[in-house]
Amino acid sequence: MREEHGKVEKESEKGQMDREGKSMMERTFVMVKPDGVKRRLIGKVIERIELKGLKIVAMKMINISSDLAERHYEEHREKPFFEALVKYITSGPVVAMVVEGRNAISVVRQMVGKTNPAEATPGSIRGDFALDIGRNIIHASDSENSARREIDLFFNSDEILSYTMPDDEWVYE
Repeated sequence: MREEHGKVEKESEKGQMDREGKSMMERTFVMVKPDGVKRRLIGKVIERIELKGLKIVAMKMINISSDLAERHYEEHREKPFFEALVKYITSGPVVAMVVEGRNAISVVRQMVGKTNPAEATPGSIRGDFALDIGRNIIHASDSENSARREIDLFFNSDEILSYTMPDDEWVYE
């Protein structure tokens, strides 16, 4: 088994399937934003991740520096909302996590819901807990490359743990 921040692979090439034809274990980055922290929603977010069968392999509460915020939101640098986004994400503590599981990136994105909470499906985190796009509770990586980049921004490799859950046989076929 080979580990990288974005993927946990079983002796295969960079493909999406292991030898049994099952999807690969992935790692993704998840962050409860300042509004989620200040609204006491950390536990509800963690609960949903765990109840789904995903595993949290790293987690910490931090205040994001302006430099880290700018690197995290680099893709939005030329957009008119960039400065407001950096100001918001640095306005209070966040909870940063690395979440692992089969198809974790797409599974977490579906759990999180659309970026605009007004368009998010009821049952999703944003659909249930948010009303405004500027206060949408949570961030989740949108691709394998983003997951790798974001995990590397927020965590050192020694902060990411590897362990087995006792219910894995009931979560995965």
